[in-house]
Amino acid sequence: MLKVTLLEHTPDPERVVAMAARLCYSSSGAAELAEKLSEERVKEMVEKIVSLGHASCLEHVSFTFGVEGVSRVLTHQLVRHRIASYDQQSQRYVAAHGFQYITPPSIAENPEAKEKFDQIIGQIREAYDALTELGIPKEDARYVLANATETKILVTMNARTLLHFFNLRCCNRAQWEIRAMAYQMLALVKNVAPTLFHNAGASCVNTGRCPEGKMTCGKFNEMMKLRED
Repeated sequence: MLKVTLLEHTPDPERVVAMAARLCYSSSGAAELAEKLSEERVKEMVEKIVSLGHASCLEHVSFTFGVEGVSRVLTHQLVRHRIASYDQQSQRYVAAHGFQYITPPSIAENPEAKEKFDQIIGQIREAYDALTELGIPKEDARYVLANATETKILVTMNARTLLHFFNLRCCNRAQWEIRAMAYQMLALVKNVAPTLFHNAGASCVNTGRCPEGKMTCGKFNEMMKLRED
């Protein structure tokens, strides 16, 4: 089962963003600015920075997530987000005997498809076990493993990258598994930086318009309701 945990983040991230923004236009030093900024002023500055798109200030704060119960399908998509750091459970060193696997809802809801899917996974498990029993090292036996194989990954992104990640992966057109992960991540960061991530989400939620053109999901009004809520 998908589980996302916010393991670490920059302390008082919104104050750091406000301090970075203020430093650009002040002769004072960073430490002095941090002391002078009231909570109200921090909120005002973060709102202004986000609305103006001055995103460089957002790069000074980062968030580290532990992600479990996801497939290799998801992580192959995730690492396409370049400005981030990743460490994934190794199939070279961690044995995959009896590996857990992720079943897409479309397959789980179709008994015939589910039976075939589980049967193939069972054959893959048997093949992996047989290869390792023949003395094949784990780093080579893993070549038979399925994309459905469950994995774990540690992810660190700065706030600028996260906003872009949410633009793409909270969209209804994103693949279901990574979209579910993105929504869990968004809920977690909103708890610690509510102003910074106030309008974060799919591009339509973030900007008030759908960028998908003819490829739109057709649920613009529904998505905008999320923004209002």
